[in-house]
Amino acid sequence: MSRIGKLPIVLPKDVDFSINDNLVSIKGPFGDFKTTIPPEIIVELKERTVFVNIKDNSLKSRSLYGAFRTLLHNDISGVNKKFEVELNLVGVGYRCETTPKVAILRLGFSHPIELTIPEGVTVQVENNTAITISGAKKETITQFAATIRSYRRPEPYNGKGVLYKNEKIIRKAGKSGKK
Repeated sequence: MSRIGKLPIVLPKDVDFSINDNLVSIKGPFGDFKTTIPPEIIVELKERTVFVNIKDNSLKSRSLYGAFRTLLHNDISGVNKKFEVELNLVGVGYRCETTPKVAILRLGFSHPIELTIPEGVTVQVENNTAITISGAKKETITQFAATIRSYRRPEPYNGKGVLYKNEKIIRKAGKSGKK
């Protein structure tokens, strides 16, 4: 049995939670989500607390148990309080600009990279190098941040690239000259 799956989810005051057949509806101040419950999982609501259980002890239900509970908890947390991911652009000439639908990145390539901002995600840029991505759906936000980071991963020799906030890059020594 999953240790995470066993944990109950306590609903915050501002969140409405309802279960209809195999569909879960979650509504809060920052959005609303509808999630389909897999047939192997049972979701129960008792006095503002959500419990996730499995129907049988099969391999598939055990593998879905903790994962579904975590996804449900992320949705409940997201509609109550937005998630944020902060990125820093480190490098000469690295910068970002945003329009309401597009993030334009200049990361040392010969052309700017234009990324469409997913629905429900807001991107704020400070000083052209600090990017804050926020929204209610944790999976969407972290995937968008990973997409931005994939264009210039931090490299250990010069320390340049797209870094998460407070990320430390372990620097390597360059080639040593012949002596």
